[in-house]
Amino acid sequence: MKLKHLLFWLGLLLSLTPIITSPTALVLGFFISSLGLIPDNLALTKLTKKLLSYSIIGLGFGIPLQQALTVTSHGIGLVMCTILGTLVIGALVARIMGLNSKTGHLIASGTAICGGSAIAAVAPAIEADDNQIGLALGTVFVLNSVALFLFPMIGHLLHLNQATFGTWAAIAIHDTSSVVGAASAYGTEALKTATTLKLARALWIIPVAFLSAFAFRSESRKITIPYFILFYCIAIGIADLLPAGQVIYHGIFAIAKQALVVCLYLIGCGISVERLKQSGPKPFVFGVLLWITISCSSLGWLLTHPV
Repeated sequence: MKLKHLLFWLGLLLSLTPIITSPTALVLGFFISSLGLIPDNLALTKLTKKLLSYSIIGLGFGIPLQQALTVTSHGIGLVMCTILGTLVIGALVARIMGLNSKTGHLIASGTAICGGSAIAAVAPAIEADDNQIGLALGTVFVLNSVALFLFPMIGHLLHLNQATFGTWAAIAIHDTSSVVGAASAYGTEALKTATTLKLARALWIIPVAFLSAFAFRSESRKITIPYFILFYCIAIGIADLLPAGQVIYHGIFAIAKQALVVCLYLIGCGISVERLKQSGPKPFVFGVLLWITISCSSLGWLLTHPV
C-alpha cells in the first residue's frame, strides 16, 4: 500500500464507525479525492454500486411488511404525479433554454426517478453519448451532495415528522444513496419510509426507459433492470414470514445502515473538481430549476396533506 493512499483507507475505516455521519462521509471522500489520494486501481463506481445494492437489500430485513405496504399505497399517487410532471416540465424547460434534448431528458429522468441509476438506464435507450451522460451525472452528483445537508436542515426547521420527511426525501432527492443518507440522519422511521418509497419510485426506471427509447426513435432497446429491488422485497417478506429471526434481522439492518455511510464516502471519493466543472452552467441551471420545482411542489403538498 502506497503511503499517499493511507488517508483513503483511514477514511474508509472511519466510515465503518458511528463517528462519521453520512454527510461527513461524503465531504471526507470529496476532500481526499481533491487531494488525489484515491488508489488508481480501485473501481470506485462498480464497488459503490454493488455495496449500495447489498445495503438496500439489508435494510429490507428491518422494515415491517405492513409498513412497506402502507407507505407505498399512501405515496404512490404523489410518486406518479411527480415523475410525470418532472419529465413533462423538463422537456419544456430544456426546449426553452436551448439545452440539448438528450442531456435535458437524462437530467429530467434522474430528477424524476432515482438520479444516476435512472440516467444509466435511460442513456443506452436513447443512445446518449459520453458527454451527455457525463453532464447529466455531474449535475445530479452536485445536487445530491447539497440535498444530503440541506434536506435534514429544512426538515428540522419545519418540524416535519419522520414519515413526512421520509416521503419528501424519497420524492425530491435524486439518488437512492443520498435519500437514505439524508433520511438516516433524520431518524430511523424516516429511513424506513424513504427507502421503501424510493425503491417503489425506482421501479419506474423500466417503463420510462422503454418510453424514452420510443420518444427518441432509438434503435437500441437495451435497458438496465435494478434487480436489487426484487431482493429488497424478498428480504421484507422473509422478515415477516420468519419472525423468530428478529435478532439476526436487526443485526443485518444495523450493518446495512453503516454500509450506507461507507457508500457515501466512496461516492465522495468519486467526485472530482473536473467532473463538477464538466457540468457547465446551462445543464446545472436546468437541473436546479427542475429540482426546486419538484422539491417545493412536493413539500407544499405534504405540508397540507401530512403523512
